[in-house]
Amino acid sequence: MGKVTLSGYIVVENEDLAAVKQALAEHKCLTLAESGCLVFDVTPTPGNPNRFDVYEEFVDRNAFEQHQARAKASPWGKITANVARHYQISGD
Repeated sequence: MGKVTLSGYIVVENEDLAAVKQALAEHKCLTLAESGCLVFDVTPTPGNPNRFDVYEEFVDRNAFEQHQARAKASPWGKITANVARHYQISGD
C-alpha cells in the first residue's frame, strides 16, 4: 500500500466559525500524533475567513481511514458536522 493524500478546503458557516477556530489547534495536535500521519495542515485562506485550506498525507489507506474514524468520533467531528468539505483524495 502507498501513501494517501487529501487536499482541498472546508467552508465554515459564521455560526460555527469561533468553535472551529478554537478546536483546530487540538485537532491538529491529535492528528499529527497519529502513527500514520506524515503531514497535516489546515490553514485559513487569505481573504476568506470562512474557508480553510486542507492538506494531509498518511502512510497508507489504513492510516488514513483510522484518522477519519478518530476525527469523526472526536469533539472536532461534532464541531465540524455542518462544515462543507471539498476534498480530493489520491493514493492507494
